[in-house]
Amino acid sequence: MADLRHAVRLAVMSFDAHTPREQAARATFLDQLARLDDPFDQAADPVHVTGSAIVVGRRGTVLHLHKRLRRWMQPGGHLDAGESPWAAALRETVEETGLAVAHPAGGPRLIHLDVHPAARGHVHLDLRYLLEAPDADPAPPPGESAEVAWFGWDGALEVADAALVDGLARARRASR
Repeated sequence: MADLRHAVRLAVMSFDAHTPREQAARATFLDQLARLDDPFDQAADPVHVTGSAIVVGRRGTVLHLHKRLRRWMQPGGHLDAGESPWAAALRETVEETGLAVAHPAGGPRLIHLDVHPAARGHVHLDLRYLLEAPDADPAPPPGESAEVAWFGWDGALEVADAALVDGLARARRASR
């Protein structure tokens, strides 16, 4: 646990926050990582780390229409016990999209971070990793949002949740 906390703290400290939202998120992350006994356990505190993905491929990026929020978002979610945020991003993306995604060559790459309120008074410290996908159609399994699609970059920026826009811009630059 201490190694994971240290690795996440270093990644957040190294994140080059450009926008005011990213700068505020980075500061909140660092404060909360210092405060929380177990920042990776959603049951330990209403504030906890989550892992998400910005999926890139030949067609642009993949978004899904969140079932409860009804907003186009990146795939991702809570960490399982003992799971790293970058592993959760990979697992959640496969679960929510049915795509065979992978981290880029060289390993997990933190592409964005965000802090936002979630259901039932929770706050997500969301680490967003760049994932690559083959040129295949999403095939979410039953129980997941059936509304998952590839978007060209301009289209994604038009429909995406506001908390994702900075991350999409970063992923667009990284995927060129």
